[in-house]
Amino acid sequence: MDAVIDASNIGSARVFRALHEQPLLVLPNAWDEASASLIARAGAAAVATTSGGMAWSLGVPDGETLTRQQMMAAVHRICAAVDVPVTADTEGGYGSTPEDVAATVRATIEAGAVGINIEDSHAGLGTLRPPGEQTRRLQAAQHAATAAGLPQLMINARTDVYLLNAIAPARRFDEVLIRARAYAEAGADCLFVPGLSDLATLSALTAASPLPVNAMAGPTGPTIGELATAEVRRVSVGTALAQAAYGLVEQATRELLTSGTYRALDNAVSYADLNAMRDAAAGNGS
Repeated sequence: MDAVIDASNIGSARVFRALHEQPLLVLPNAWDEASASLIARAGAAAVATTSGGMAWSLGVPDGETLTRQQMMAAVHRICAAVDVPVTADTEGGYGSTPEDVAATVRATIEAGAVGINIEDSHAGLGTLRPPGEQTRRLQAAQHAATAAGLPQLMINARTDVYLLNAIAPARRFDEVLIRARAYAEAGADCLFVPGLSDLATLSALTAASPLPVNAMAGPTGPTIGELATAEVRRVSVGTALAQAAYGLVEQATRELLTSGTYRALDNAVSYADLNAMRDAAAGNGS
């Protein structure tokens, strides 16, 4: 992938930033070109990627088992497939040092994405990085984006305080606020708190956080309307769409093998539509 920062990249980044000025931005998560194209066709103003879905589609488990190069190749294909802004899930930044994170930011921009998620946990260890360490990594991300010619890159600082069991429940809220303040000073634009779905706690967090809050939605959690009432500013669904797609594969197969019917396939995207999407993407060089 060649580094290309031109008017279209900057324009897309500005569009993505402007979307964050509305009361609530909903970001469905794609894992390949076809899923991204369908998300955009369904009306999404922007597309987020999911590291889990991308890893599964490439035959490996989630959790930084893909290399930076593999992940950025997948992000590049998704960016080339759609005309809306794309924000990339880059897990923990593919390395522990600020320099590693800076390299990931440069690669993300080269891939065509205008937003990035960076986690504050150690992949596979179930532990959190100290706030000071993560602050230095986020500062490196912001500096790298500016040096690459895209200071408008949206940096979504993900904290796994509620997702992991590394901190006692009674201390989690205060810990998130400590990190929110540190990450804001480091140049982050949003605070992503997966694992937190309690509406009262979310409302308290959105009132106290110096950063807009990104929540993870899902079938067992609050509705988009309820999250909006809690003044959450950005919502994504992580691996949920990919899980639903794989679940449909299993459901349809069981139906074929048992009753011999095809009801699970009633809402399938047409062959012609999928082929046309891929033809369009191929014409864009993806």
